[in-house]
Amino acid sequence: MDPDHDERLDKLSLIIIARGDCDARGMERARRIATESGQRLDRVLIKLGLVTERGLVDAYAELLDIRVAETARFPSEPLFKERLSSRFLRYVRAIPIAVEADHVTLAVSDPLDRFTSATISAAVGLPVVLEVAVPIELEAAFDRIYPNVAPDGEGAPSDPDGDNIEEDAERLKDLASEAPVIRLVSQIISRAVEERASDIHFEPFEDRLRVRYRHDGVLHEVDSHPARLTPAIISRVKIMSRLDIAERRLPQDGRIKLAVRGQDIDLRVSTIPSLHGENVVLRILDRGTVSLNYEALGLAPAVVSRLSKALHLPNGIVLVTGPTGSGKTTTLYTGIIELNAIMRKIATVEDPIEYQIPGITQTQIKPLIGLTFAHVLRSILRQDPNVIMIGEIRDLETAQIAVNGALTGRLVLSTLHTNSAASSITRLRDMGLEDYLITAVLRGVLAQRLVRRLCEACRTRVMAPRELVDRFDLERRCGSKAVWLWRAVGCPHCRETGYRGRLAVAEFLSPDANIEAMIFARADQSEIERAAVAAGMVTMLEAGLAAALIGTTTIEEVVRTLSGDG
Repeated sequence: MDPDHDERLDKLSLIIIARGDCDARGMERARRIATESGQRLDRVLIKLGLVTERGLVDAYAELLDIRVAETARFPSEPLFKERLSSRFLRYVRAIPIAVEADHVTLAVSDPLDRFTSATISAAVGLPVVLEVAVPIELEAAFDRIYPNVAPDGEGAPSDPDGDNIEEDAERLKDLASEAPVIRLVSQIISRAVEERASDIHFEPFEDRLRVRYRHDGVLHEVDSHPARLTPAIISRVKIMSRLDIAERRLPQDGRIKLAVRGQDIDLRVSTIPSLHGENVVLRILDRGTVSLNYEALGLAPAVVSRLSKALHLPNGIVLVTGPTGSGKTTTLYTGIIELNAIMRKIATVEDPIEYQIPGITQTQIKPLIGLTFAHVLRSILRQDPNVIMIGEIRDLETAQIAVNGALTGRLVLSTLHTNSAASSITRLRDMGLEDYLITAVLRGVLAQRLVRRLCEACRTRVMAPRELVDRFDLERRCGSKAVWLWRAVGCPHCRETGYRGRLAVAEFLSPDANIEAMIFARADQSEIERAAVAAGMVTMLEAGLAAALIGTTTIEEVVRTLSGDG
């Protein structure tokens, strides 16, 4: 490596540290490994997971004073098709993206490689202006612009005879084991982890395979691949999760464990047949990105206080309610960690076990072999635990065993799928649980939703429209006639969405004597909710509006989430 190259890498390392993407200790470790192995420092940083691909791209751009290539600027057709071999471009990981009168703009993944720009400049007869591209975005562009050329110069899977390759399980295994497919699936997963996505959706259509990530509860399309790659990509995911690739008529569930950029990641895999192939969803379970504490969850201090008080009771049932994806399990795990101590035996029954917690007995149900919630719970009660967490109360049998555990001196924590704290009482009643049992064991119900946090780097303060002020009575809530709100804008920090991260808005219902009497009187959920509010409960809507007024989120986001449109 020439001295000039070494100097550039030294400057690059200083930029990375200054940007906060890596600390000095991690950089020193990478330098030592780079020296011992003879590899470039920037590549070692990526392999060790000390810097994300996006972080390295931004550092390259700052070092060389060049632009970051935007995916929207990539051409739909190859440029200089007669002069530049697609296989050569794939090999050097570069794509010409624009031609001007006096230069050609080249998107590259490695802007420190002078050979590539010099060679392409000579081939096209024009000077080259570099832009640095995120590697996964460059790979996706290759698949779109040069669809017949796979990575490493290998031919892409094809079906020249018109036979349906999905009928041949061995052929699917071969396709899924090819290096280009392995690399592509790994890049899709790595990018999702780096961008802190919660889910990856592979969705086959007649003409393409769409890949979407879920960020902060909202889906965004990130890639689109030719339909001919669908069987190979889906089969690769199924092989990784140890599913039967020959079975494409029935849904399957599996799990993948792997390391991404030095992080141990679990992925829950679900497949379901559809018209043009199998839909596959990967749920990313990254403990490193989940903060199991109430402050990080965004729960209001008053709610935390009431929840914590209920969790420290010696017996009874505490429920967390909300729709799928509302953060119920994360809240329960946070409560379990608060209770985890030597003097308590804590056992959980889950489907599936999302995060492993040291010191706690965790059991995953397996209905196919008869290991149901009810079956496991009966056995757990015989082991005399102090605290039991049930992943979800789904039926009367499970509810009755949970009640029995609470009546015999255990604290039982669980979830329900209901829209509010008050409706959990009517849900238990609808399951067939008697009113006297509900009042005997229920200690508290937390109902919550997750709303997106405004990006603090780009949010803008605006005067609230009169119709919003009147509709939500904002003047009363903020104590003045001038009502200010915050608006989502969008910047690179938040992927141009205006939001970054999520917080919980919640309500906590503590059954008092009045509410217990209403339960015996078989009052409906609206009557119970009014009584709870009169006793001091702050509803989710009120909590959401309070968060909007201080600039944590927007009223539009609160309404979207609480109305169920998100």
